[in-house]
Amino acid sequence: MAWVKIPKEHHPIFLEALPEAPDVETITMFGGVGAMVNGNMAGGLFGRSVMVRLPEVDQQRVLAMEGGAPFDPMGNGRTMKDTVMLPEDVMEDGSLRGWLERAIAYTRTLPPKAKKGGSAKKAAPKKAVVKKAVVKKAATKQGARKKR
Repeated sequence: MAWVKIPKEHHPIFLEALPEAPDVETITMFGGVGAMVNGNMAGGLFGRSVMVRLPEVDQQRVLAMEGGAPFDPMGNGRTMKDTVMLPEDVMEDGSLRGWLERAIAYTRTLPPKAKKGGSAKKAAPKKAVVKKAVVKKAATKQGARKKR
């Protein structure tokens, strides 16, 4: 799918259709809005429609709909696992909330993703290794000077 700028008027439609739940977070990315559950993307605006993560049976339902398609964000034939694009009609026909509810329910069944960023403990050994390498290099240069 070729890149299509997300219409700003779709933001409030998506947010209004998004069920309120304590484990559902909204994020902004690539000029759109998305919904996350336990660190996993459940759905989000993309182009003129919405991508959703669904179980196989619901994916097949979407793919059977006119305008439904596998979610291929780069347009290179590499689709994202468990995700489909809903037909553009969902932005106006009132069915978006039901699809988002299904996507959130399915995403809750996935294992939580670890938050990115790492801990300070992981960063410290890397710095120590770098320092040792610098010390060894300096010692090697000094040894080479003495031999001359």
